[in-house]
Amino acid sequence: MNYADIKIADVANGRGVRVSLFVSGCNHHCKGCFNSQAWDFNYGKEFTEKEVDKILNELDHSYVAGLSLLGGEPLEYQNQQAILPLLKKVKERFPEKDIWCYTGYKFDEDVVEKMFQNWPETKELMSYIDVIVDGKFEENKKDLTLKFRGSSNQRIIDVKESLKVHKIIPYDI
Repeated sequence: MNYADIKIADVANGRGVRVSLFVSGCNHHCKGCFNSQAWDFNYGKEFTEKEVDKILNELDHSYVAGLSLLGGEPLEYQNQQAILPLLKKVKERFPEKDIWCYTGYKFDEDVVEKMFQNWPETKELMSYIDVIVDGKFEENKKDLTLKFRGSSNQRIIDVKESLKVHKIIPYDI
């Protein structure tokens, strides 16, 4: 997997101060995407153990609330495979920190109904993710007043509660 950027002390992509990993590769190609250069799976640099160590070191501050995954598209299958070991390490070392994931896929229709059935990694990946912001960015629904999302169709979902009760539970921001 390649990555486009790692942002330290990010306050725009989830609650609190965060470390944000922007992965490369996305097949959605949303019109008006803020990070369209990251659609290319070969964009950026190779994601290696060096980057894993950097993320873990940056998370090791009391003022950092957690990790955010963005893109590109973190839930493209090849990205899931590369992200999974990172999330395991983050939750082992920092169980109190939350993990947010931004995806153009719909949580219920795409992730739970399709990816869970097709890719065993997805279910395990979701076991580490606390909050998912789902849905493609829709330029005609862009709203700069919204917290932690770009367009009004996107939902902020409490992953653990939603999986527990088998329905979408909004995350309280």
